[in-house]
Amino acid sequence: MISRRGFLASAAILAWGSAGSVAAASRPTAETVLQTWYGLMLELVRHTAPYSPPVAARTFAYLGIIAYEATASGGGNLQSLAGQLSGLNALPPRSSEARYDDANILHGAMQSAMIDLFDRTGPSGQRALKAVRQKLDAELSAGVSASRLKRSRAYGEAVAGHVLDWAKTDGGADVVNMGFPDTFKPVDAPGHWKPTSVIRMQQAPLLPMWGNNRTFAISAASACGLPPPPAYSEDKASDFYKEAFEVYDTVKTITPAQRLTARFWSDDPMLSPTPPGHWLFVALDILRSRNASIEDQVDVLARLGIAMSDAFVACWKSKFDYNLLRPVTYIKKVIDKSWEPILITPPFPEYPSGHSSQSGAAAVVLTQFFGENFAFEDKTHVREKLPVRVYRSFWEAAEEAGMSRLYGGIHFRAAIERGLEQGRCIGTAVNAIKTRRTV
Repeated sequence: MISRRGFLASAAILAWGSAGSVAAASRPTAETVLQTWYGLMLELVRHTAPYSPPVAARTFAYLGIIAYEATASGGGNLQSLAGQLSGLNALPPRSSEARYDDANILHGAMQSAMIDLFDRTGPSGQRALKAVRQKLDAELSAGVSASRLKRSRAYGEAVAGHVLDWAKTDGGADVVNMGFPDTFKPVDAPGHWKPTSVIRMQQAPLLPMWGNNRTFAISAASACGLPPPPAYSEDKASDFYKEAFEVYDTVKTITPAQRLTARFWSDDPMLSPTPPGHWLFVALDILRSRNASIEDQVDVLARLGIAMSDAFVACWKSKFDYNLLRPVTYIKKVIDKSWEPILITPPFPEYPSGHSSQSGAAAVVLTQFFGENFAFEDKTHVREKLPVRVYRSFWEAAEEAGMSRLYGGIHFRAAIERGLEQGRCIGTAVNAIKTRRTV
């Protein structure tokens, strides 16, 4: 028997299958193809079980690279990322003696990648994938010869296949048991992480080996490592106690505005497009509103996906190196055993904040492309009846995303501030990637 939530989720996914975002009767452009597949991806992420934030960010990176390389191969102003990203070798070139259709190349690449990356999505998701593919297949066939159509789709699939083969070697391809180890023994020492959930599976932390995955733009997770958090102490005069008391007091005296901020940036897996999906939603909305060219769109989306994926690898490396307990564990033991956070505490160590690391990286990448004081509206949660939020810059939004975790009672200030700095380090490395050919 399907639950109301499950019914609504299925209906939302199938809405993509019947309509997608291709509303015009004219033949879709490459830009429309890209936005359609990305829109479906953000919907499927909500309803595909293994898609925790680190896993989602990894998928966003590979899909962005595939879209980028499928476009860059056309001989425009984009240059390949091969040789710039860790382990990515030269991609198959287009034949110089044949004609291609760019929109069909992109469609071939995206549909192939989506089928592979969302092979674990449920029946509704599979039907939506099939329906969007068939809809675009039909609309993109108009006015293109059979031979050119076949050649273009096959080439796009070859680009996707090359990148997906590379993806299989990064350490994150196989997520077993939803990312939770079958066996785990917490460190029995003061200050170390302890399970915060009564769910049996979550007595082990999520993805403890994710920090060992291959990165894209930084040389290794440790390249943007962090100093230790404040030394653990239960002394009321210690920095650690003061940070914990700040979380305790903030939640006890929380304002309606702070509570709304915590909810707006919560982006819980299976209930949202995830935290990295939140930033993708923002970027897609801006690109669409500016009628950005396909070259600009794939450039932004590839960089953004790479930045957030590297941020989660680096963040997870730091989390499990320092293995710090969560505020709820400390506060219940030392300050007030009846205290409860606003948000559900995620099942993994505290330091640094994943929201902060990936938001800092996203903000640096988007600022490089759109400018320092680029004001924008964030409409990510309009569907959930949350108000549109307006920011004066990407960094302002990133700082709010970080602080939302303190308001929610699940992070100390040091994890937020240093996470943002870790993100800044990663975003700077991503911005150093060369995407445009020099004239």
